Amino acid sequence: MPIPESIIAVGLRILLIAAFSFLLDMVIKRVIPGALNRALVKERGALLVEEALKRAKTLSGVATKTATVVILAIATFMALSALGIDIAPLLTGAGIVGIALGFGAQSLVKDIISGLFILLENQYSKGDVVGIAGVYGLVEDVNLRRTVLRDLDGTVHSVPNGTITTSSNLTREYSRVNINVSVAYKENLDHVIRVLNQVGQELAQDETYGPFILEAPKVLRVDALEESGLAIKILGTTKPSKQWDVMGELRKRIKEAFDREGIEIPFPHRVIIGRPPPAGKLG
Repeated sequence: MPIPESIIAVGLRILLIAAFSFLLDMVIKRVIPGALNRALVKERGALLVEEALKRAKTLSGVATKTATVVILAIATFMALSALGIDIAPLLTGAGIVGIALGFGAQSLVKDIISGLFILLENQYSKGDVVGIAGVYGLVEDVNLRRTVLRDLDGTVHSVPNGTITTSSNLTREYSRVNINVSVAYKENLDHVIRVLNQVGQELAQDETYGPFILEAPKVLRVDALEESGLAIKILGTTKPSKQWDVMGELRKRIKEAFDREGIEIPFPHRVIIGRPPPAGKLG
């Protein structure tokens, strides 16, 4: 039994809709990332190239996913129309359902609005290390609904954007070396400061760690008079997310330098005073 021409025509129309939608989605996924990269990297006077690329990657991910959903919805309605189904009631029903969802899923609406502001204000991007909702970690994904973080333990945290009231970005444009080093009260402070500054300069000139450092770590001040010694604050500036590598190596070199120079790193002391027992308690 031959297939009616009307069914063949409808099938071809649906096939064309599917093919065109697929091609349009592929084009968008190729064009948007490149366009955003070019547009944002041009701002390098106000924004570091690495920051611009991270922002472009974040925005392109959200834009392409949104475009895919929109294309799929339009293609579905076009296919239903090709099948002779009246889509007007469906669109009306979808509007009513949308209103109902708006009232019934206020938290979802809040998440989406908060996510929109996070992206527009560039609070953080993929690849940043941030603290949000009491959780610190690497941003693996961010979209209109939620932010995904992975902490040092490898645990993945999915945080709804609507619960984020404060975001702390540890890797925006540059990062900071900020450590305290304690020395014994008996040490000559001028000598200690010279040693610490020399260690910082040598680290900044190192072929491995030097490229990470924007400003060599150096002594800022005597930060505190502690129970067992003096706390000396050291500050420096690194490229984003490189502060932990630099601080780890800096502590190692400070310990080695103190050992060479005979500078004492204090440790808690306890003095135990023995009292003789009261009279009549002997024996």
